[in-house]
Amino acid sequence: MTAWLLLTLKVSVGALILAIGMGSTFSDLTYLWRRPGLLLRSLLAMYVLVPLAAFVLVHLVPLAPGVKAALLVLAVSAGAPLLPRKLGAFGSDAFVFSLVVTSSLLAIVVVPAWGNALAHYFGVATELSWLVVAAIIAKALLLPLAVGMMIRAALPNFSERFTDWLLAVAGLVLTVTALILLIAGWELFLNVGWRGMLTLVGLMLIALAIGHFLGGPKPDDRTALAIACATRHVGIAVLVATSFPGQRTAVMIAAYVVTSAAVTIPYLQWRRRKARAGETRSPGAERSI
Repeated sequence: MTAWLLLTLKVSVGALILAIGMGSTFSDLTYLWRRPGLLLRSLLAMYVLVPLAAFVLVHLVPLAPGVKAALLVLAVSAGAPLLPRKLGAFGSDAFVFSLVVTSSLLAIVVVPAWGNALAHYFGVATELSWLVVAAIIAKALLLPLAVGMMIRAALPNFSERFTDWLLAVAGLVLTVTALILLIAGWELFLNVGWRGMLTLVGLMLIALAIGHFLGGPKPDDRTALAIACATRHVGIAVLVATSFPGQRTAVMIAAYVVTSAAVTIPYLQWRRRKARAGETRSPGAERSI
């Protein structure tokens, strides 16, 4: 049953990415490439600082080896394919799309390096090939993204009507599947314990803070990078998790889906309030000038 639920998770992520492609244009792709400072800060935050924060946490907090492996797997599985859905109405579409594609391409090299380091750390005889990761990213991200963009180019009116519906349905399936996986593995989930869950919440909060402070002066870019740092690539996490024995990592991946929503939704609400407060202050500021 767990295998089918994990497959459903990956399919729902693929459907979300298809919808993202249907809502994006080719001109969005190079936004981040034309801003090297923001590009370097984004990649540093997602692929270096968040994994390092996870290593610090698992060394400071007494956790079972399986829980440590799960947290570290999540930390190194960057890529943020669900970022556009989470950010919703924030006006950072070009940055978000460029960050999703760029970070996922970089994951082809970075994730195997981190995965093999984790295998050595836990004494697991495995080698995660970059070709395997490339194949996963090509199937799970690049292919549905390209198909979505081609649909948009050929049928713009259809894409405009269908994108939001597909995002809503796929997002619902993702959330429900994660909840079922948690319920199905409730005994393993209980073994994870309150300490493991609190550590996962702490990692998500630290990831948000890292992205928030490295996002630069633009509020939308800062918000987008914060959410990107707290968003993991479920497909990559599942792939890396297969290198480690037991089901606890799979249960923690499902726990991440729920925990990530619980952590990022209040942050996004706070950022929206800040944005609205800025908008209401602007007219008064202009009149005072």
